[in-house]
Amino acid sequence: MRTDSPAGVLFDVDGTLVDTTYLHTVSWWEALRQTDQPVPMATVHRSIGMGSDKLLDHLLGPERDRDADQKLRDAHDTLYGEYWERLTPLPRAADLLRACAERGLRVVLATSASEQEVGALRRALGADEVIDTVTSSADAQQSKPAPDILVAALEQSGLPAERVVFVGDSVWDVAAAGKLDIPCVGLTCGGTSRGELAGAGAVAVYDDPAALLATLDDSPVTRAR
Repeated sequence: MRTDSPAGVLFDVDGTLVDTTYLHTVSWWEALRQTDQPVPMATVHRSIGMGSDKLLDHLLGPERDRDADQKLRDAHDTLYGEYWERLTPLPRAADLLRACAERGLRVVLATSASEQEVGALRRALGADEVIDTVTSSADAQQSKPAPDILVAALEQSGLPAERVVFVGDSVWDVAAAGKLDIPCVGLTCGGTSRGELAGAGAVAVYDDPAALLATLDDSPVTRAR
């Protein structure tokens, strides 16, 4: 492994740094209900972390009538947008980003949220001074579990895949990282269990950003250096 190249940490944002997983769950549940395609909320939750294209395939089947897809996306976006001013960072999320930067790691937000939504997430985090690169949905042709957004994050940040770790909260995050042989650290604060994340291939699992921060120097994150 080259040690003269920069090292960094790619962070998923929704459910990893900002407490949004259940807001997305409720918004998709209500959007589906409004279009007479009800899906149990627990099933919706297990799909959060995918982009809307993969999520709707997962929930409604790939052979469905897709005429209502845009209406579903618009309904979700409208419902979720009602929460933007109340978005809350997960425990010590901003401190975790600052601690990574203090250790010489480039901090990258590898999110497939829309550009407007990214703005709301960044305001909630309040750590712009240490964020090196931020992606958005415009940067990925396919959503997770495809690795497109991670590829975009690497290209935009100038980081090589062998010098990064990805931090995420869903099995879809772990799957996307695995396709690029990037170690993924899992956080359970998005509602996915430790066993599910470890079973998907996460190299370590913590409760939330605060728990990762507490043992940061002994974690896979700083081994990227």
